[in-house]
Amino acid sequence: MKRIVSTALFIVLLVIYAMPQLTAGTEERQMQDEIIYSIMVDRFNNGDANNDKDADPNDPLAYHGGDFKGVTEKLDYLKDMGFTAIWLTPIFDNMENGYHGYWIKDFYKTNEYFGTMEEFKTLVQEAHNRDMKVILDFVVNHVGPNHEWLDDPSKEDWFHEKKPITNWNNQDEVENGWLYDLPDLNQDNPDTRKYLLDAAKWWIQETDIDGYRLDTVKHVPKDFWIDFSAAVKSQKKSFYLLGEVWHNNPNVVTGYQDTGIDGFMDFSQNDSMRIAFEKSDQSLGWLFSNINRNDKLFDHPAQLGQFLDNHDMSRFANLASNNGQDSITRWKLGLSFLYTAPGIPIIYYGSEIAMPGGNDPDNRGFMNFNVKNDLADYITKLGAIRRDLPSLTRGDMELLYEAEGMAVFKRTYQDETVVVAINNSSQRQEIVLGGKLEQDKVLRGLIDGELIQSDGNKYSITLEREKSEIYTLTDKAGINGFAIAVLTTMLALLATSAYLIRKGKRNRRSMEFDE
Repeated sequence: MKRIVSTALFIVLLVIYAMPQLTAGTEERQMQDEIIYSIMVDRFNNGDANNDKDADPNDPLAYHGGDFKGVTEKLDYLKDMGFTAIWLTPIFDNMENGYHGYWIKDFYKTNEYFGTMEEFKTLVQEAHNRDMKVILDFVVNHVGPNHEWLDDPSKEDWFHEKKPITNWNNQDEVENGWLYDLPDLNQDNPDTRKYLLDAAKWWIQETDIDGYRLDTVKHVPKDFWIDFSAAVKSQKKSFYLLGEVWHNNPNVVTGYQDTGIDGFMDFSQNDSMRIAFEKSDQSLGWLFSNINRNDKLFDHPAQLGQFLDNHDMSRFANLASNNGQDSITRWKLGLSFLYTAPGIPIIYYGSEIAMPGGNDPDNRGFMNFNVKNDLADYITKLGAIRRDLPSLTRGDMELLYEAEGMAVFKRTYQDETVVVAINNSSQRQEIVLGGKLEQDKVLRGLIDGELIQSDGNKYSITLEREKSEIYTLTDKAGINGFAIAVLTTMLALLATSAYLIRKGKRNRRSMEFDE
């Protein structure tokens, strides 16, 4: 009987997942289909205490013990939440106290605190076995403080003259000045350029990684990035380049589009999202204005990296808490937008537990896998929805309603329509959409399961305060068909169960008679 019940549950689940609204796209996977989890290796998970050396978890500026084995151990944890790619902060050999990875000492060695090259290759292979991509942070602008090359007469021309950046509007200073007093590499020197390009190609050849997140792009000449892009893509055509051009003016960012860099971190939208979701009753209007602007300015707006926080800014949970808000509630609202609006969602490690943290280094605390709340489950649900609805990664977007913190928009792709409603206000919201959706359909909620029947061409959407919902627009017959399918399946199973029970009784009676 237990086997019958298990079979019944399995078949019901098959029927549910066979619903036409949730069929995954069969088209070739593209970069905008990814969901990226950003990891500071030293602060994520300690899988091997043997490489800890002088790590001190009590010192926020020292190594804490995270390593390649630690990341490998958590790949299933990440995949289960729906992440399809990981972005690792620099893994190369670093100068003293370079726990973050950005003070590179040797571009051809792994950081000994993180593990060996073989352990990193294992990490990449295990990620690929799970159909997950691996993106490395690559720094070409500078090396670590007091680097040995500074004392090498043969490398005197490898660096720009030691000068700070005083005028950030002067591009010559931005490219040639020493950022945060770090030795600034001279990419115009042919030997320096060759070294950096060869190193970038070597890591692809050796480890089969899938992309680079390019640090401090605006501090390096554009002609170098043209050579860099061509070099890495000569090794792997699908190789993805995500550039960090930290500027709130998107016109500055678009100036790097012709370099071969595929996508860019969208700092302008990041700023708007943080303001919109850090507390309730904030307008969401700027978010959609930014999307319209991106459509006009960028060649591939769907490949922009969208994020609420990263390793260089205070954590989003802190913003919410400092405003007297519940950080998990605010995260859910922000994530609902992040996963359904155009762009590639990038989630900083610890966000799934609403990890707190102020400015650097407080925003780089060690991950605590023992914290339990429902935010990880919410991320998992959003990941599954985004994976199964191509309109959320490839579709057009149209704003249907926006006022007083409430926004409704739709994404459409081929014959699929998804409607997203976000109530960012502190009040229950009721709106009626008239003439903006196909009539005589049903909106089926995928988060809380609400069904909204149309009244002609009108749909009445009600959301409680600080709640979101993602709907698929379906045929009314489709919903009825689904209910009938489930009912028919259950009746058939009950009939089969009754038959097997009766047969069992007859067999027992027959055995008793024979005895």
